[in-house]
Amino acid sequence: MSYKDIREFIAALEKRGLLKRIKAEVDPYLEIAEITDRVSKEKGAKNTALLFEKVKGTNMPVLTNALGSMERMAMGLGVNNLDEIGARVRSMADPTQLFPGPGAGIMEKLSVLPKLNELSGWFPKTVKKAPCQEVVMQGADVDLGRLPILTCWPGDGGPFVTLPMVATVDPVTGITNLGMYRLQVFDRNSTGMHWHKHKDGARHYAHYEGTGKRMEAAVAIGADPATIYAATAPLPPVVGEYLFAGFLRQEPLEVVQCKTVDIRVPAHAEIVLEGYVEPGERRTEGPFGDHTGYYSLADDYPVFHVTCVTHRKDAIYPATIVGRPPQEDAYIGKATERIFLPLLQMVSPDILDMDLPVEGVFHNNVIVKIKKRFPGHGKKAMNTIWGTGMLMLSKFIIVVDEDVDVHDYSEVAWKVMNHVDPRRDTVVLDGPLDILDHACPQVGFGSKMGIDATRKWAGEGFTREWPDEIKMSPEVIKRVEERWRELGF
Repeated sequence: MSYKDIREFIAALEKRGLLKRIKAEVDPYLEIAEITDRVSKEKGAKNTALLFEKVKGTNMPVLTNALGSMERMAMGLGVNNLDEIGARVRSMADPTQLFPGPGAGIMEKLSVLPKLNELSGWFPKTVKKAPCQEVVMQGADVDLGRLPILTCWPGDGGPFVTLPMVATVDPVTGITNLGMYRLQVFDRNSTGMHWHKHKDGARHYAHYEGTGKRMEAAVAIGADPATIYAATAPLPPVVGEYLFAGFLRQEPLEVVQCKTVDIRVPAHAEIVLEGYVEPGERRTEGPFGDHTGYYSLADDYPVFHVTCVTHRKDAIYPATIVGRPPQEDAYIGKATERIFLPLLQMVSPDILDMDLPVEGVFHNNVIVKIKKRFPGHGKKAMNTIWGTGMLMLSKFIIVVDEDVDVHDYSEVAWKVMNHVDPRRDTVVLDGPLDILDHACPQVGFGSKMGIDATRKWAGEGFTREWPDEIKMSPEVIKRVEERWRELGF
């Protein structure tokens, strides 16, 4: 099922016992973050979404950890298992299914019409009246201090909006981009705009800045889970996040025209900030306790000037806490792993599965297994990954054979430590890295390593006999299993 807004999701979570309401007063300065951090690291039923109903200094409730488990992440996207969405991506992205070749018969050509019709039904739908605009404040009435914006860690440069959906319009294609870029509150009507150089929002801003023009922007806070996830998804620029949200929801996303800028935002958002970013203007932003588990350092970033705030009459403020993993963003990252695997497989069909370990915070480690077909295939897989979208930022890539479970880190470590000759099987090169990687010598650029842990072939210079793994005979395994209780276990 899809959810119209975050409220429907909250109700569904509560019905399934996955939400805890906190009725005692809590402080948005550090206290909510500490409570959420503890709960996000709990196992099983103790790890729940949190709704803080009485927040100091505001009448808005605060929602945290809403997507902070695999169960809630899948539930938010309307599936039982995230691989279900991956299967849909594979089906829709397969050009042979959408565009039969010239030799296809009439029935084959007609069979794709339902899919094309389904695709057309996912484009956003513009409405004239929206819940997110029930209250409108402009000019001198704008005061970000009225929102329960959290300060999460003691060393943070100030309060940050941590779950924003920043909408900008591509100046070339006209497609609305939705990205998640943190916003440090500077004063009552301005924030930082933390655009990394690799992101679409930064690309749009560079275009406007290059022509000396002001760029309009809008920030939606609180929407249905599919739209929140879409804002984080590594989509190509030609695929708008609103369309992708429609794909995830399997129904179009309703959007509304902003009051003061020419941008459409999710109609069922809780809060919307409208404004602009001036060319050439920078202000020091940070530090910020980031999802790496370390503070990202202060640096100069563009400034977002808020000219209008709209919100629901009884708005809920959703936020996320980032810090040492696991946190809520770990499960958002796992969704990306499962949903976008089919697209990677279109580029390299021999990649059978992949795992992005939570400890690698999205880009620092990628484990893939391949069906090895030729000498050097493991290194070819590394280069495919480094040449594909945001996977270019991968600092470590480990390649294993098709019989290895990439999600079993103990098994992967066993293969690496036994299969690898460091001189022969490692690749070290320079390239772009995550801006948040504090170990590289320059911001966003440094070295990365690939480890080929596949079995080695003669064509790779291996002249010895590769040993067999130790395995018990199936007959003995079966006999012992049948006698297990008799043996007293």
